[in-house]
Amino acid sequence: MTRFAHLADSHLGSWKQPELQELNLKAFKEAIRIVIDEKVDFALFAGDIFDSAYPPIEILKEAFFEFKKLKEARIPCFIIAGSHDYSVSGKTFLDVLEKAGFCKNVESVEERGDKLFLSPTIYKDVAIYGYPGRRSGLEIEDLKRVAFNTSPGFFNIFMLHTTITSVKGNLPIDSVNESDLPKADYYALGHVHIDYQYENFVYPGPLYPNNFQEIEDLHQGGFYIVDTNPDLGKQTLPGGAYLKRVSLESKQVESISVHISDANQGNVKVISEINRRDLKDKVVLLRIKGEIDEGKTSDIKMNEFEQLIKDKGAYCLLRNTNQLKTKSVDIDMNVEIQDVDELESNLVAQFTKENPSDFNIFISQLMGTLNLEKQEDEKSVIFETRFMGEIKKVLSF
Repeated sequence: MTRFAHLADSHLGSWKQPELQELNLKAFKEAIRIVIDEKVDFALFAGDIFDSAYPPIEILKEAFFEFKKLKEARIPCFIIAGSHDYSVSGKTFLDVLEKAGFCKNVESVEERGDKLFLSPTIYKDVAIYGYPGRRSGLEIEDLKRVAFNTSPGFFNIFMLHTTITSVKGNLPIDSVNESDLPKADYYALGHVHIDYQYENFVYPGPLYPNNFQEIEDLHQGGFYIVDTNPDLGKQTLPGGAYLKRVSLESKQVESISVHISDANQGNVKVISEINRRDLKDKVVLLRIKGEIDEGKTSDIKMNEFEQLIKDKGAYCLLRNTNQLKTKSVDIDMNVEIQDVDELESNLVAQFTKENPSDFNIFISQLMGTLNLEKQEDEKSVIFETRFMGEIKKVLSF
């Protein structure tokens, strides 16, 4: 019997605001501390440790220092790539983590006929299988072909970074049916940013919220400690595992939502709403919505709101005006996209439907390649060579 930590979606490096990047890092560090204090047998990271395949050097330094703590505590760490830290070439900084001996990527795939056979990483009495996530849900069709090179007598864990059908609800996004996946005792999932369980399929949610809406909905992140001891006398999942939820406390969140129709009167409403709130050391979410029929959007005193919130001692401010419109046109003021992957998928699907072509199969992968960033001190010629190499791998020439 074993105890392990199941974490996912830390998205280190995702926030541009320094204050929120710091909260994200603090949540990650606190998670590592708890994992060590709990003396678990091992830790699973089910994708999106980083927000990109090539994260900033400062983020890498912080992350490597934390993984070093796990190694010094002799807690093995098993990982898969997520849709954000995945690369078409398969080369990411996850490889550097593995090469340094801080973790083991459990992805091991062999294509035979129309099947993708996964070989397990064996640790004590546990067999850990893994398949990575990819941009725009490209892993879903592959997952329907997956089978295990079975390991009888082991507690089987399947790590994957994708959307399962039961979690998507009525959303028009691709998903994999649970029945299409090989049988496992525990499915360690990542990708969907909610705390969710269906039978023995478990999403722990993010270690820290990743956008405006997530902060508003979740306030904080968390993960699970999983115990496979059947003698606990506690409620277990169908695979025989007991779950303990670990919440990662963070800054309090204050949501301010104001509906306006007149720009000048709207300023008064927003200021009044800010003044009546205790904002000290809180993450403030300011949402302004409505249809303006009097005045101009330029009359809305965003700078004044920001200064007032700062004067009241707020930790930081996030603004959202994606529901603010004029009578004739939508306003594009600091609009925040809630799910970039979903937006990409919808745009690609619409384009391919309207423009049929054999080339369309490459679009999503090429879009992922365009996310490559030039690294600090990387010469332009080296970056261009690396970039063109990724393009050639996608197009196979």
